[in-house]
Amino acid sequence: MKTLKSMRLHIGIFGKANVGKSSLLNRIANQDVSIVSEIAGTTTDVVEKSMELLPIGPVTFLDTAGLDDITALAEKRIQKTMKIINRCDVAVVVCDFNGIDKYEKDLIETFDELKIPYLIVVNKCDVKKLEIKEFDNVLYTSVKNDKDIVFKFKAALVKLLPEDFVNSPKIAGDLVSEKDTVILVVPIDKEAPKGRLILPQVQTIRDLLDSNCLVYVVKETELKDAIENLKQLPALVVTDSQAFKKVSEIVPEDIPLTSFSILFARLKGDLKEFVKGADTIGELKDGDKVLILESCSHHAIEDDIGRVKIPNLLKQKTGKNLVIENYSGHDFQDISGYKLIIHCGACMTNRREILSRILLANKTNIPITNYGIAISYCLGILPRAVKIFNLDI
Repeated sequence: MKTLKSMRLHIGIFGKANVGKSSLLNRIANQDVSIVSEIAGTTTDVVEKSMELLPIGPVTFLDTAGLDDITALAEKRIQKTMKIINRCDVAVVVCDFNGIDKYEKDLIETFDELKIPYLIVVNKCDVKKLEIKEFDNVLYTSVKNDKDIVFKFKAALVKLLPEDFVNSPKIAGDLVSEKDTVILVVPIDKEAPKGRLILPQVQTIRDLLDSNCLVYVVKETELKDAIENLKQLPALVVTDSQAFKKVSEIVPEDIPLTSFSILFARLKGDLKEFVKGADTIGELKDGDKVLILESCSHHAIEDDIGRVKIPNLLKQKTGKNLVIENYSGHDFQDISGYKLIIHCGACMTNRREILSRILLANKTNIPITNYGIAISYCLGILPRAVKIFNLDI
């Protein structure tokens, strides 16, 4: 089974036209992933390539259009290139013997602001030598003629890997001990795909199995029987957020309880920031705009969680006439005018993109939370839902 794109290290390749970005990707992948040409602007849209890059593991390369694109569609292509930054765990800036000018420096300033580690690759060093002194992490090479380019590139990249990628965080396994029993509550409702479980549920099961736990998967209608049938109480119960109210009434108070969405708030984002953002719900006023933000596009069902259930919970909790808007996809940038952002569980995107959105929200002083935390706040059970994480709030 292939590693999910959301769990891969995302490596963005940036630079001006014809400096060797696509040639570098082709050498690393050992195949023609991107079209290479002497004609400037050959790479028009972002090219994605997922692969195993040993010893790093599963990665996704994002090859972008030239920053100095002068074609008719240049502005739109450069906008796409800049939006890709929010998905990058690591960035690669490619230049040639002409060195680094305003294009690359502006890009590096953005990386520094977003705390994205970057590697500068100076290409065509067999044609003309160049030494860059003002930046660290510089690789001098010839993408075309350097036989050791793949080895050198991987060695330089390993030094830049984010700590949370090197030491991959657990989903739930670090909250319990080996041989502990964990009950996962999985409703089979309209949002459950026919014949299978949704991604966060599958990933949580695997994480707990890897942690040598005893995992019980039940529907909410069988939860009471499951608890009563156990010889020892479970160390943790994890529920789908939509069943939070019913599950919280069944599970005794002395048994830790949380949700899949809250587990993923910690895995993919900043749990403490999301919990803090939920407090804003109680401060909302008539006419306030709330953005419900999803990472992926999907077909909305009749009782959709982001378009129906959460808006209803917000209005019931606050008693206010709120203006609630939805957005799905990667490219959302304008968050001006909103009083609160509620993000999805982010099962289909990587952590870097969620952290970038949190940074954007913080920069504009807009509180941000996520589905599971917002739901538990509206139901009045947020303190219990996050108790197991020992947050200093």
